[in-house]
Order: sequence, then C-alpha cells, then structure tokens
Amino acid sequence: MSSDNIFAFVLMPFDKSFDDIYKMGIKETAAQLDIVAERVDEQIFQEGILERIYRQIDAADIIVADMSGQNPNVFYEVGYAHAKEKICLLLTSDTNDIPFDLKHHRHIVYGDSISNLRAMLTDELSWAKKQIENVKASHIKVNLKNLYGELEKTKSSAKGKIEFKIDLLNDSAKTSAEIEAIYFYSTKGWTLEQDGKECPSTESDIPDFGKRHFITPPLRKLHKNSWAQLKFSGAKYLAFAHKGEEIKNEYRVSGRTILRLVTSEGNFDYELSLDVVCDEFPF
Repeated sequence: MSSDNIFAFVLMPFDKSFDDIYKMGIKETAAQLDIVAERVDEQIFQEGILERIYRQIDAADIIVADMSGQNPNVFYEVGYAHAKEKICLLLTSDTNDIPFDLKHHRHIVYGDSISNLRAMLTDELSWAKKQIENVKASHIKVNLKNLYGELEKTKSSAKGKIEFKIDLLNDSAKTSAEIEAIYFYSTKGWTLEQDGKECPSTESDIPDFGKRHFITPPLRKLHKNSWAQLKFSGAKYLAFAHKGEEIKNEYRVSGRTILRLVTSEGNFDYELSLDVVCDEFPF
C-alpha cells in the first residue's frame, strides 16, 4: 500500500455472516473511492493479533466498525480508536446496538440491506476522505473536543450557551500552511464570543448555513509536532414563551458546522458534528 493511499481499517466480528457486508458493502465501496479497506484477518503479520489490531488502528486514516451484535472486542477496539482521535464510522444493522454514549458519533444503520450500506457508506467515506485530504494538504488536523452547554432560563425565554474547544494539531514533519483567517459557520440566530468580545459575522457563503463568524487564529503557522487550541462560545435563544413555546429545563443542540481555515495554500473546510445538552447550571 502506497503512503499516498487512504487506509480504512475495518473492525467487525470474525463471523462468516459478516463476509458479504465486509466484501460487498465495505471493501468494494471503499475501493470505488480509492480507499484501501482491510480487516486484520486479510493481513500477514508475525506479532500477536491484538498487538496487530492496535498497530493498524494507529496507522489507519479511517476506522470503519460494525457494532452489530454488540461484540465486546469491537467495542473495546472502537474505544481505543476514539482515544487516538481517529475518524470512526460506526455501522450497525440495528440502531439498538449502538450504546447511548456513542449515538452522537457518525453512524450508519443499514438494516438488512447491503445496497443501503453501500449508498450511505459512500457519503460517509467521501466526507472522511475530504477531511483527510485537508489534513495532508494543510498539515493541520482539526479535533472538536467535548462540548459543554449551559441554559439561561427565564419565564419568557431560554437561551443556550455552548463552550467550544477545537484543537489544531500538526503531527507531520512539515510546517503547516500559513493561517490567514478562520471562519466558523452556523445557522442564523447564533452569536459567538472569543476572549470576551463578540466575533464579527456576516451572511454565509456556504449553502445550508446562515452565518459566517470570524475567529482569531491562535497562531499563524503550526510547526511540526505543534499544537494550538481555539476557545470560543456560541449563544442562541432556543425558545420564547410569547411565541407559545414551552420553556423547558434542557435543550439538545445537534447538527453540523464547518470550520474553514483560510491559508496561503487555499481554503480547507472541516465538517464538525455537534451534539450537546444545554441545561441549567446547578447551584
């Protein structure tokens, strides 16, 4: 496998009932996108199988994991992959097989249809491939850390506030492209603050988003093996009593956003998934 190839390591139970799902649903779909997908049982190696799995997770650009049947080995391996901050695409034939703590991660419920799996996995792998190509071209990884949400509630309104932490990491041997600007895309109604000041915003230039916010870059460049972090908050009114809406004790905010790095090498768009509960701070 060439170093230029994107490598997807596949985690799933070692059972013949998964062979068609793997060969026709995953491996062939990946190949059509020029992504090399492999399971550990296809590889030749001398170390123990568990050591090999961990090394392949470390080496992989993407992890594709079938959670069907709640196999404990697969769950453990996915946990290791998440700890390594890998892009993980979770699959299952039954949505009940994905535990609550993982439901906010990207996943595909394919039922008993390999055709459904191929169609949905094509979209997800295309997204993942774009993210990886961004990293290879810019030498900057973008990782959204755990979100924290608060709710400011009155009798007449509910306002959600989310604290964002986004890591920018260069773990390559080259200096990153020079960061000229950072834009964060949201739906309408959101205001962002960074270092106690409201972030400038304007109408979005990307369909499906209402606003584009300017975030001050923490550094101009990331040298090899260096790291920086973006910190900012976002706020939006989630309900108004005068509109006939019930003022609840908590609200779930979910969806997707885009963080755009404007660099000397061009624009790089990183799609981020949001899923956070805003509730009242307990005193």
